[in-house]
Amino acid sequence: MFTGIVRELGTLVSSEGAAGGRVLVVRAGRTAARTEVGDSVSVNGVCLTATAVEDDLLSFHAVEETVTRSTLGELRSGVHVNVEPAIRAGEPLGGHYVQGHVDAVGSVQSVEAEGEGLRVFVEASEAVLRYCVEKGSITVDGVSLTVAELADDAFAVALVPHTIEETTLSTLRPGQRVNLEADVLAKYVERLLALPDTARSSAAEPPSASG
Repeated sequence: MFTGIVRELGTLVSSEGAAGGRVLVVRAGRTAARTEVGDSVSVNGVCLTATAVEDDLLSFHAVEETVTRSTLGELRSGVHVNVEPAIRAGEPLGGHYVQGHVDAVGSVQSVEAEGEGLRVFVEASEAVLRYCVEKGSITVDGVSLTVAELADDAFAVALVPHTIEETTLSTLRPGQRVNLEADVLAKYVERLLALPDTARSSAAEPPSASG
């Protein structure tokens, strides 16, 4: 589980094809210092498992399913990536609940200056937009953001100077593809409302004490 608060800008050292996917090596010293083999790390919003940790380098094996459903396969050596280690018990939840499971890949429609920040419109599929509400949460390339505006085929987010400085979103350009993850809480609400009334009532009832 993650929060969508980027902890470090890492650098992709290499991305090579491997059996059933790709092997990515990311330089992220602060994250590597607290990561062990088997730990989960979010890279541009994708939950990956560390397969090797050596000094300031983290290695991951992204399976074909992950590569196909995200932009990981499009990344080239030398680019910056948003890095967040999995949240630990007791750490503050500064963003929102993020699983690192990409729902869809969106496309940047426009990037416009707005005061000291930026307003970015991202074209998205119905699979993502159905869970979007104004002032609700959305994850873009691993960054927890607030939906500022909705259109028929897109949503807008407002980037504050801190987000621009600390993440890769400073380099967004029209046409650029980004990883999107809708708020998981909205998915559970949809699922619950789709249940028959009797099943919904049972799900809401606390378990009875036994013995």
